[in-house]
Amino acid sequence: MSEEDKGNYSADNIQALEGMEHVRLRPSMYIGDVGIRGLHHLVYEVVDNSIDEAMAGYCDTVKVIINEDNSISVEDNGRGIPTGIHKKEGVSALEVVMTKIGAGGKFDKDTYKVSGGLHGVGVSCVNALSNFLKAEVFREGKVFVQEYEKGKPVYPVKEVGTSDKRGTIVTFTPDDTIFAERVYSYETLSKRLRELSFLNKGLTLSIEDKRVIDEKGDTLKETFLSKEGLKEFVQFLDSTREPIIEEVIHIEGEKNGVPVEVAMVYNTSYSENIFSYVNNINTHEGGTHLSGFRRGLTGTLKKYAEDSGLLDKLKFEISGDDFREGLTAIVSVKVGEPQFEGQTKTKLGNREVNAPVSQAVSQMLTDYLEEHPNDAKTIIQKVILAATARHAARKAREMVQRKTVMSGGGLPGKLSDCSGKDPAECEIYLVEGDSAGGTAKQGRDRFFQAIMPLRGKILNVEKAMQHKIFENEEIKNIYTALGVRVGTEEDSKALNLEKLRYHKIIIMCDADVDGSHIETLILTFFFRHMRELIEKGYIYIATPPLYLVKKGKKQAYAWNDEQRDALIDEMKGAGSESSVGIQRYKGLGEMNAEQLWDTTMNPEFRTLRQITIESLIESDRTFSMLMGDEVPPRREFIEQNAKYANIDT
Repeated sequence: MSEEDKGNYSADNIQALEGMEHVRLRPSMYIGDVGIRGLHHLVYEVVDNSIDEAMAGYCDTVKVIINEDNSISVEDNGRGIPTGIHKKEGVSALEVVMTKIGAGGKFDKDTYKVSGGLHGVGVSCVNALSNFLKAEVFREGKVFVQEYEKGKPVYPVKEVGTSDKRGTIVTFTPDDTIFAERVYSYETLSKRLRELSFLNKGLTLSIEDKRVIDEKGDTLKETFLSKEGLKEFVQFLDSTREPIIEEVIHIEGEKNGVPVEVAMVYNTSYSENIFSYVNNINTHEGGTHLSGFRRGLTGTLKKYAEDSGLLDKLKFEISGDDFREGLTAIVSVKVGEPQFEGQTKTKLGNREVNAPVSQAVSQMLTDYLEEHPNDAKTIIQKVILAATARHAARKAREMVQRKTVMSGGGLPGKLSDCSGKDPAECEIYLVEGDSAGGTAKQGRDRFFQAIMPLRGKILNVEKAMQHKIFENEEIKNIYTALGVRVGTEEDSKALNLEKLRYHKIIIMCDADVDGSHIETLILTFFFRHMRELIEKGYIYIATPPLYLVKKGKKQAYAWNDEQRDALIDEMKGAGSESSVGIQRYKGLGEMNAEQLWDTTMNPEFRTLRQITIESLIESDRTFSMLMGDEVPPRREFIEQNAKYANIDT
């Protein structure tokens, strides 16, 4: 095929692999789930089609609109989906793309060398899971339209006019028989578009929410355009941390036919934050490209440190962990045929990617260290400090392990354990304060509910070295009570959950400012040191009521001001002469054991908030900003997010 032919995008480039029927039967197989995450993934799939056009060099603008009726429109200025008759299928190529799973130009190597999307599922899956979808194509001076209901065409593709525009507009409404929740989050979509703008520099992505109109009559809008790509991405991620080197270390190029881009920077924190992507897909579970990055980083830094004599006085070995402490990095590769593995299919398995990434990182770092000797020395000093702290942490960790593996008497004295032994049926409450802990012990179901009181505020792990964390009494007690083992020779932060004793870990704090702070400290600890527990869905937050509303013998609980006001109005109209009384619960200790059980601990009536990670990147930034040293970002966050002040006196 000639170069000229490769630039042509026509019906002949569209390949159909198989039918669509089973998408509606088992949607979770194709979009992950039918909850909020799956709902938003429909948008990402359509956007990915547009970005494939951008990666191929034919599109520079993508617009996402949340319409007044909560439908979504995605518009690009690419070549427009081909509308000619598909030779094999006998209908318009547009209809083939929209109604056949795995159909599209991304399966034709000459049309798209690399592509994103949900492993080839594409817009046809979105169509199958939509009540209504309309595709408008602007191509060759003409306008073509086709509409669909639940994935089936309402009429054949038709030409409806002329236009000098170029591109595609897809508008769809999610199927209400599949998605129980169909309200799109502007914030969730805007975060993903910002991320995509960093990953595709030079591409303009915008979002508009027509459901929200301000006093001036304007809708909510944002536009994202990154000129420096991953370099800007790392600066954005680390905006809440203090850097220790002057500039972002960055490389972009091709090694052995694999396009590789890496950006990284070191900061004063003690956490490692490495994010990896393949064709714009966030590979949460890592894979061969991440292994290549780590190998290149460790090997190069270790050689430099040894050659420079900076390790001469160190009496113990440096591990790979030490080179990554305080590191924020993004690794992005483009792969023609990505092979995904892992529990959530977000782990890259292509072996041929490892070496190119390792070589690219090694070359990048070698050049940087030679050209920036002061920064090089600063990085190695950070590594030595991390190694020294890890060595101290190992001793502290071994003390925790010894307590954990002991049976019976090895459990913390403050823990009131449950009698059940099946972790899937057992739950533990981490309760703020001994007083509330005592009440919870009296009110619980002893068979499956364990109570662990925590005294005061636990250590802020965001600003603590690892050995300090393992020396902290409250944190030691959490590790021991859960039965979790931590640390191996290869990875000092690795978790072993084989002996985890509870599959529900419930944080229960007072409904006041101090309680919120303690809650955040505990969540920071779990996010930084036991993230796997969050990812497995084991971490919850209890929601004790804020008010008890009483009138005579009638009483009811309220969890917010709106519920309180509604109960007051309801009781006022009850006809009795007695006045309505309101009790505000400032702390868990103000409830007796029976009340705590009825409102907060009884599985039949309680409300638990399960902690999930919607975006690893946003979660990392938020914890760093809330619990780190930098004050201005935290102040800005509070000013933007504090809707009202509820001051307890």
